[in-house]
Amino acid sequence: MSGRAHPGRLLLFWDYDTQWGADRSRSGGGPKAWGPEEFTNTERLLAMLDHHQIRSCFAVVAAAAKAGSRPYHDPGQIRAMHEAGHEVGCHSLHHDWLPALSPGRLQDNLRRGRELLEDCIAAPVESFVPPYNQPFHYPAALSFSRSERAEAGPGHLDFPQLCRALRATGYHFCRAAYRPLPQRLLERFLRRPCDAPGKLKQVEGVSCLRLNAGCGFAEPARHMVRRCARDGGYAVVYGHPHSLSTAGPQSFASLANLLAEVREMVEQGELTVMLPRELHRGGAEV
Repeated sequence: MSGRAHPGRLLLFWDYDTQWGADRSRSGGGPKAWGPEEFTNTERLLAMLDHHQIRSCFAVVAAAAKAGSRPYHDPGQIRAMHEAGHEVGCHSLHHDWLPALSPGRLQDNLRRGRELLEDCIAAPVESFVPPYNQPFHYPAALSFSRSERAEAGPGHLDFPQLCRALRATGYHFCRAAYRPLPQRLLERFLRRPCDAPGKLKQVEGVSCLRLNAGCGFAEPARHMVRRCARDGGYAVVYGHPHSLSTAGPQSFASLANLLAEVREMVEQGELTVMLPRELHRGGAEV
């Protein structure tokens, strides 16, 4: 067992986009067709997580909780996530690009999304994950995005404004992706990521953690988890169920390796796997 009083902490997220997200893909080439894979891969994913006794947060596009059929809807699968002990968070109403939303439209989107998911699982929804990991713009943290400002226009939404709206609509946690300019410049100079174990931050009354392991479960994510197990702090890892059937860093094979390593660290007392909702209930250090 580790003699350290506070082991490292891991938060594992799944951005559950469904066909709503595929239709709104911003990766080029227009809408994508991977929506059906979200559901079939999630069935296998839930079994893997259960085998390793690891809980995670599924950030769900809320429209998927409406009655209907795949590839847009499956309220039964969303309830299965909750019943298996995972947290269900909100990933906006329709996988919307938030920087362009007005304050009124944003609050309506957040409120309707939370209500749909809460009606589906009959439990509170307290956590939010922004689609596309945006807004990125956060001047007070030295994080700037010219692209967001150019595309969304002068009234563009920044990260503190999002957190203010989240607090107003009943959320307590938000996953963040802003990157301070000094870190970005250092990464450009060194030609490699310079992420560190995360620290919990309060932004406009909302608990926030920044992504610090890239997307997927390959060596960068495993390295961050090991580092947190050794030194403390938070590792924030995420992927997409529809990408598990690919051969890249989000593959089932990469995930299996990560989960096996995480389970061993947990059994050795070196790592705690947490849910976002636990961060504001006295289960976390700032």
